[in-house]
Amino acid sequence: MKEMILILDFGSQYTQLIARRVRELNVYCEIHPYNKVPESLIDVVGVILSGSPFSVRDANAPVPNLAEIKGKLPLLGVCYGAQFLAQSNGGEVLPSKIREYGRANLNYVDRRCALMEGITDNTQVWMSHGDTILKAPNNFQITASTENVKVAGYKISDEQTYGIQFHPEVYHTIEGKILLKNFLVNICGCSQNWTPDSFIETTILSLKEKLGNDKVLLGLSGGVDSSVAAVLLHKAIGENLYCIFVDNGLLRKNEFEDVLNSYKDLGLNVKGVNASTRFLNSLKSITDPEKKRKAIGNTFIEVFDDEAHLIKDVDWLAQGTIYPDVIESVSVKGPSATIKSHHNVGGLPDFMKLKVVEPLNTLFKDEVRRIGRALEMPSFIIDRHPFPGPGLGIRILGEVTEERVKILQDVDHIYISNMKSFGLYDKVWQAAAILLPVQSVGVMGDERTYENVVALRAVESTDGMTADWSQLPYDYLSKVSSEIINKVSGVNRVVYDISSKPPATIEWE
Repeated sequence: MKEMILILDFGSQYTQLIARRVRELNVYCEIHPYNKVPESLIDVVGVILSGSPFSVRDANAPVPNLAEIKGKLPLLGVCYGAQFLAQSNGGEVLPSKIREYGRANLNYVDRRCALMEGITDNTQVWMSHGDTILKAPNNFQITASTENVKVAGYKISDEQTYGIQFHPEVYHTIEGKILLKNFLVNICGCSQNWTPDSFIETTILSLKEKLGNDKVLLGLSGGVDSSVAAVLLHKAIGENLYCIFVDNGLLRKNEFEDVLNSYKDLGLNVKGVNASTRFLNSLKSITDPEKKRKAIGNTFIEVFDDEAHLIKDVDWLAQGTIYPDVIESVSVKGPSATIKSHHNVGGLPDFMKLKVVEPLNTLFKDEVRRIGRALEMPSFIIDRHPFPGPGLGIRILGEVTEERVKILQDVDHIYISNMKSFGLYDKVWQAAAILLPVQSVGVMGDERTYENVVALRAVESTDGMTADWSQLPYDYLSKVSSEIINKVSGVNRVVYDISSKPPATIEWE
């Protein structure tokens, strides 16, 4: 990669959104924790400092090492990043008399500043901070103000260092895209040539160089990530790619056969492995979500190790890891706090002597879909909803048994097939049915019942980092609920999840 924007993350809820906006301008960027600045900055053409839930005045406030960045590369501090630069250069940052959160308007804009070129007077911006830069250092030129915030933007004299106390990445900052483009193109000199076609070309060349004539084993899931990874690898190494699709007993109804059929036209060498009994045995008596993920992940690796031994001289394991998996597996501050385990994020046990290749680990989900379309892959694969690696194992709360899997498969089948027939499937980012460890009283015929509750979940999102619950039509929900209760033995109550992410996650476990 010859041209990269480095985003240093201080834990802001908006950091991923900065990356999304940069990439929408066809500029490649990467997010790194503020305390893990890459040793080599040879490809970096500019740096953005994110916001943060911390105050620069806190005793444990994040402090980055900018020795090789500030004054040497174009630098943009956003919110906390701007306040850190001001305070560390002799300015004064104090708690705001009025907490600035929400819409504001710039009543002063210095359009002579390259960052502010084309920004109009009184344009709306989005503020989200409890502190404010009360006094800027002497060599800071104020480039933007609001009624309540004098130092809403600044530039350091004789440096390509800029700061803004508002968030250009959020929708409510009307001209945020103009400002970011000014930084990326006018200041950093980015060529905006990071496109699906360029990604495909450079990735295939890179894979050819990295893998040579080595054999690669890839686990297919039927989803967009592993499928796109498979096609890229196939274009790079052809018959040296060996694809394995494992039935872990936790797939959707009829999915094992359906997925195998879907790959026939892609020219891939795919072997189906039925290991459902092995996976279900590994989950006996386990109810803790993290332990379930690890049991499924470990069994998955064991099955792969068995399959790898059936193919002579396999050197690599390919995975469909995408960027949100990587981001959520790295903590900004100190040792990683476990959000969830991703069995598809790097790392294999010592006994499995395979190197890992992850061709999609710099892409967001919607970018993977763009790559798939550029590769002219069929829409029924590219537009498939995300499905978790552990499958229904983390959609069955409590112990996973063959009987409970069967119940959830039947519920899920009714939910998703109706979603498709109502024309709703492509409007939803992800849909899931969850079997709860709860039983409720019901009445069927003349008898009282005490049976299972299922929750239906559907969300709208761009990349899965944030999500809003889908407002599905009542007639659809009514039909689905009635069909589930009438046709699925063991279920007598259906509820709909109306939580957004954050604070809730998309999956329940």
